[in-house]
Amino acid sequence: MKAFKVIALIAPFTLTSGCSFLFGDDGLFPDNSNRYKEAPELAEIVVPPSLGGAKIEPIYPIPQVENSLSMAAEFEAPRPAPLTAGSELAAVRIQRLGDEAWALVAVAPGQLWPQVRAFLTSSGIGVASSDAREGLIDTQFVTLKERSLPTRFRFRVETGVQRNTSELHVLQQDRAVDDKPWPASSDDLELESDMLRNVSQFIANSSESAPVSMMADRSMGDSGRITLEDGEDYTRLRLRLGFARAWASVTKGIPESGFIIDDRNRSEGLFYLSFVGPQTEGDDGWFDWLWGGEETHPLSGKLYELKVASNADDSEVIITLMGPSGAAIERRDQQALLTILKGNIN
Repeated sequence: MKAFKVIALIAPFTLTSGCSFLFGDDGLFPDNSNRYKEAPELAEIVVPPSLGGAKIEPIYPIPQVENSLSMAAEFEAPRPAPLTAGSELAAVRIQRLGDEAWALVAVAPGQLWPQVRAFLTSSGIGVASSDAREGLIDTQFVTLKERSLPTRFRFRVETGVQRNTSELHVLQQDRAVDDKPWPASSDDLELESDMLRNVSQFIANSSESAPVSMMADRSMGDSGRITLEDGEDYTRLRLRLGFARAWASVTKGIPESGFIIDDRNRSEGLFYLSFVGPQTEGDDGWFDWLWGGEETHPLSGKLYELKVASNADDSEVIITLMGPSGAAIERRDQQALLTILKGNIN
């Protein structure tokens, strides 16, 4: 009995000390990650003509490498967009152009959509229909205080000019004897304005805890309506707005981008500009990195012309930057200045 206990105690020690003897120097679990390097190269398999079949090719063919390491064409890495409009944009801001008014909201459409639904629920206004693909929410007719005629509202959610922003439009209609389609403009602009202001205040108060509608987000997207396009010898902005609103938006964005408007010709779509450079300390880092950190901006004091040209159906405009009298400017400067302007158009 004692002899058995001694053997039982010695056995584990014997197995542990003999691992290298039983399993080699690598132990029980050897590292085989580099063993492929020792594999011999075998001759190519030859298929007899009588058998035919598909041609045998390498599973991972090695592409041909050119002798020259130089690139075929000159390439300049794109520069990152500066943090301008996005960092200063208020959560909700009401904008106007003529009789048209809308709320600019600093969230993606998929986040604004459920906030509008929540506002209607909290206000006790029933929803008659909704279409996330079109961004439309139509209410039922409701009778408001101090109004004899029932009224209804249409809320339209659209993607904003800048990425991850939205626009909310409100349309109001009074109830008639016969049902009528939605009008082009509200029957009562004052009532429309009151509703827009109320829903905007609700959105501003609940912006931090707002849910996200995946259906609305997929339908409307959040890429924005303005894009920077680069060609071989030009850089330009494409803005998906009609000319009237695009002109107003560009007019507002120009001073915020370091330009002074010397003159303008709306019928020709031209701004005559002087560039003065960054006017706030926060903008210095962008220009220091771009031009090497000179104390005086190298483009300060230069004159430019900005062209805003609408397409045939007035659904979008193309914005180009030129020198005086339409002269060409260096593509590097063109790209940098339009990038700044892009961030300040809303």
